[in-house]
Amino acid sequence: MTEISSSHPRYRSLLVRRALADAARSGIVVPEGLIAHGRGEAFDYFLGERSTPSAARAERAAAVWLARARHPVVSVNGNVAALAAPAIADLVRALPKLRVEVNLFHRTPGRAAGIARQLRAAGVPNVLGVRPNARIAGLPSDRASVDARGIAIADVCLIPLEDGDRAEALRARGTRVIAIDLNPLSRTAQVADLPIIDELGRALAGITRALRDLPISPGTFPPFDREAAISDALRTMEGRLGRAATRTRAWGPASRRPARGSGRPTRRAERTKSSRRRSLRRRRDRRGSAR
Repeated sequence: MTEISSSHPRYRSLLVRRALADAARSGIVVPEGLIAHGRGEAFDYFLGERSTPSAARAERAAAVWLARARHPVVSVNGNVAALAAPAIADLVRALPKLRVEVNLFHRTPGRAAGIARQLRAAGVPNVLGVRPNARIAGLPSDRASVDARGIAIADVCLIPLEDGDRAEALRARGTRVIAIDLNPLSRTAQVADLPIIDELGRALAGITRALRDLPISPGTFPPFDREAAISDALRTMEGRLGRAATRTRAWGPASRRPARGSGRPTRRAERTKSSRRRSLRRRRDRRGSAR
């Protein structure tokens, strides 16, 4: 296996890709999950690969909703188990009443059991959903299969990296949906009551930190401006892309850029030299006419 140097500029990204590839070989992640990750990573580039102030506010709001819920549940698919099983365990430690349930679009008994093993190995004590015994009405995919002790009775459901169909079905039955999705244009983000436009690991860590400072008891849910959260993310992406385009126009065509360390003078240096030569010529001409 190729060794990944910690000095590589994409070191963390390469580690994540390796974890997903290993999980795909073990059957926890399906090929469709690899495609979904690549799409999300592209949006993270647009965000600057950091949690924006808007995302941090959404994470704190999500912590309040989970703390005040009577039956909070976090739904876990293959990508979440492969990338964030320890973060899910940290979340459960911060909120012991939180139930963890395996829920899959591409479900097989072996895959569900493998994801549950991964979660338990990371420190999640109880994992639901391996043998679902209830259904979400109106949902035609395998995501309709849920646990009667988990998603079936959840009043708040945290769904990282999920699909819009189930987010819509959960809202239709009265469950408050918190989504973690890097794509603000996805149906999941558009449908969720509380969309968090952030990378999975950063979002889970933000929610966990906020939970440690909150009282854990049922209560009312403060309102959340979901449209503002999505607009903020889109404006951040638009601003970064606009600045990148401006820098590119300032340089001009890539073929005309001086290579680093090539020794070629920059255009500014060339203009300075040309100006000096003209100045010297003018001084010589003035001396000649004075004679």
